[in-house]
Amino acid sequence: MTHSKMSKRYHYGWIVVFMGMLTTIGAHGFGRMAYTLILPEMREGLGITFTQSGLLASGNLAGYLFFALVGGFLAARYGSRMVISLSLLLMGLTMLLTGAAGSFEFAFAMRLLTGIGNGGAYVPAMALGSTWFAMKQRGFATGIVSGGIGIGTCIAGIVVPVIYIAYGAQGWSYAWYYLGGTVLVIAAICLAFLRNKPADLGLQMVGLESKNTVAVPPAKGVVGSLQWGLVYRVKEVWYIGIVYFMYGFSYVIYMTYFKAFLLDAGITDARASAMWALVGGLSIFCGVIWGGLSDFLGRSNGAALAYLTLTCSYLIFGLFDSLGAFYLSSVLFGLSAWSIPTIMAAAAGDRVGPDLAPAGVGFVTLFFGIGQVLGPPLGGYFKDTLGTFNLSFIVAAAISMVGLVLSLLLMKRPSAGADVGAGSTG
Repeated sequence: MTHSKMSKRYHYGWIVVFMGMLTTIGAHGFGRMAYTLILPEMREGLGITFTQSGLLASGNLAGYLFFALVGGFLAARYGSRMVISLSLLLMGLTMLLTGAAGSFEFAFAMRLLTGIGNGGAYVPAMALGSTWFAMKQRGFATGIVSGGIGIGTCIAGIVVPVIYIAYGAQGWSYAWYYLGGTVLVIAAICLAFLRNKPADLGLQMVGLESKNTVAVPPAKGVVGSLQWGLVYRVKEVWYIGIVYFMYGFSYVIYMTYFKAFLLDAGITDARASAMWALVGGLSIFCGVIWGGLSDFLGRSNGAALAYLTLTCSYLIFGLFDSLGAFYLSSVLFGLSAWSIPTIMAAAAGDRVGPDLAPAGVGFVTLFFGIGQVLGPPLGGYFKDTLGTFNLSFIVAAAISMVGLVLSLLLMKRPSAGADVGAGSTG
């Protein structure tokens, strides 16, 4: 059955965002979020300090920071399909090697390379909604992609404790083996089914197609390197990046030390892992909810509400010491965990258009990545020097509040007319 006949039943864009969701399951859910669960046992197995464990997280995020920008531009130039598939391949291999690490230095190198693959896969995936969907559905579609983060986090929260039971002290190594192997499978699936843009299949964007719409011919070219400079010239994109920085700095502290904090508070390992699985389960739909909300209320108001929810979550960890409070914080974080990435990706796509969306998302992710690199060592430093994570979470809440204020100053989104004719490359 040809793509034109298949499109009468459904638009291939929905298959593409499903591939994007699989990508975020592997890239973020397994490659990054699982580190929260593996960290305590991995720290003991390698005999490293909390500061060093924070540096491992920063190494991963530094690799992500480096390739988030590069990967976005490569996807705009060569297509998301190949960049995402190769990046997932790199992730899977280096996650397997992380499990074989015997020293801090080797583990750091592997986490750095995993981060490079993460940036190369995640950024183009988050831009798929802007490439395949018109503005009125862009936040919702991007939310589907980001939902994979929650699915991956939830799966890891369930599977990792079972692996620990099966393999004992070496459980953290086998956790990386199993998760890395799964990422390799996802890489193969994405290579088989992912497509770069609607024009490649003679389609219009979802939301523009109609009975009277003539399918556009496949694109004859790709975005040229000189056109990439257009991204830097859009001042609103720089502002979106600054807003995104506040999220990267604040959320990564909460995420990295979530389980370690609960263990310090006397929560059992099994319950802490279950609470992280709860976060993952709740966050499965948070991208869709917040993305759709930003479609309705606007990116500015949607981001401000998301930051408010996240701030409350961080403050509860920093100020209260009870199981009920910990559950409340987990629920609030789960309901809003991937809200800001979804909204910022949609906002960047609004500003630069579908053809340059991967480059635009990559550029704002650069700011996000800088925040992520700075957060974990600071959080670990407070723990090593003060003996508690409380100040770490209070600082995260303060940074999140800055993000809230800056979100309110985001300019209104451009006219949806900017999507007209977006089925072909420019």
